[in-house]
Amino acid sequence: MRQIIFAVALSAAILPGCSEVAAEPSREENAETTLERNKRLAADFYENLWFTNNTGVYADFVAEKYVVHDIGDRKNVTEPAIAQKEVADLFHSFGALSGEIDYQIAEGDKVATRWFVSLDPSERGKAMGITKVDRVPIINVFRFDENGKIVEIWNHRHDIDLPQPPGGGKPANES
Repeated sequence: MRQIIFAVALSAAILPGCSEVAAEPSREENAETTLERNKRLAADFYENLWFTNNTGVYADFVAEKYVVHDIGDRKNVTEPAIAQKEVADLFHSFGALSGEIDYQIAEGDKVATRWFVSLDPSERGKAMGITKVDRVPIINVFRFDENGKIVEIWNHRHDIDLPQPPGGGKPANES
């Protein structure tokens, strides 16, 4: 009888602790949750800033300062978050900008997203020499901090698919 009472008492002491331990997610489950969160945040970034011209929410996605790796002078440059809004606003000013996500890959604190951009230029855009862009592929890699904010961006466009000016882009006086 003592053994049964001891076993019941021991079970009562151990089992509540076991349920608490089982309720905590494992390190792999936490990592998966973070990966899925970051992929969702990256997708929401595109949906809001690029696909639907809801650029006022830029601070929901981008840290106060972030590092950008882009073409031209924007290589390894630290910028304020507002720069993402300004870039998106500029592109939206050229006409009807849209896009769609092809796929995402996440590992660690990074999310790579392949997406397509399309632009139907407005009269203002056409006057600036902007032509129609149809599903040009872009790959961006975002690095997220622990709070789910983008702190680093790598931008890779497939510029060969962009409309090319007549003559291969050379000025008229060059042959």
